[in-house]
Amino acid sequence: MMACVSIRSSQSVVTSLRIGARLLFPTDLTSFLELIRQNGDTAYSLMFAYAASHSLLLALFAGYAAHSGALSFGTLIMVCWFGSFAGDVIRFWIGRRFGTRWLGSFPRLERAVQTAARLADRHYVWMILFYRYPHGIRGVAGFAYGVSQLPWSTFLALNFAAAGLWSCATVSVGYAFGQVSEKVMSEASSSLGLVMLVAFLGVSWIVSRKLDRVVEQT
Repeated sequence: MMACVSIRSSQSVVTSLRIGARLLFPTDLTSFLELIRQNGDTAYSLMFAYAASHSLLLALFAGYAAHSGALSFGTLIMVCWFGSFAGDVIRFWIGRRFGTRWLGSFPRLERAVQTAARLADRHYVWMILFYRYPHGIRGVAGFAYGVSQLPWSTFLALNFAAAGLWSCATVSVGYAFGQVSEKVMSEASSSLGLVMLVAFLGVSWIVSRKLDRVVEQT
C-alpha cells in the first residue's frame, strides 16, 4: 500500500516538473502563449521596448497573442502606441542634438538617414504617417527628422498620430489573423496554426522589405 502511494507521488512530482519545464521552456505555440499569459507585466514591458524600435513582426505576433487571450487587446495597443512614440522622440532629439557627425563610421546607416531626410524635405506629413511600415527606413527616420528643419511641435503632433495609427493597424492585423487561423484549423491540427503563423510573419516581413525598396527609389 505504501509502495503504491509512493509511486503515485513520484509520478505526480514528475508530471508537475514536466508541466513546469514546458512553461519555462515552451516547445509549442500553446505553451508559449500560456507563458505570456502568466507573465503579462513583463510581456507589456518588452512590447514597449520593441515598439520603440518599431518591431513590426513582434507587434503582429502580439496581436495574435491578444486574440488567444494571452494579452489585453486595448492595453497592448496603448503600450505599442506610447512605446513607438517615445522611441521616435528620443531619436529625433539625438538627431537634433548631434546632427550626422556621429554617422561617419556607419555608411549604410548614414545612407538610410539621408534617404529619409530627402523624403522628409519633400513631403514630411506623409513620411511621418507611413514610414513605420517599410523595413529599412523605420528605425532611422527619427534621426533624419531631427537633422531636418522640422519644428519640434509639428513632429510631436504628427508622430503621436502616426504612432497610434501604426499601433492600431499592426495589432489589429495580428488579431484578425488569429481569428482567421482559428476558423481554418481544428483542435487536432495545432501544428498547422504554428505553420500559418510563421508563414504570416514571413509574408509580412517580405512586404515590408518590398516597401523599403519602393521608398528608396522614390
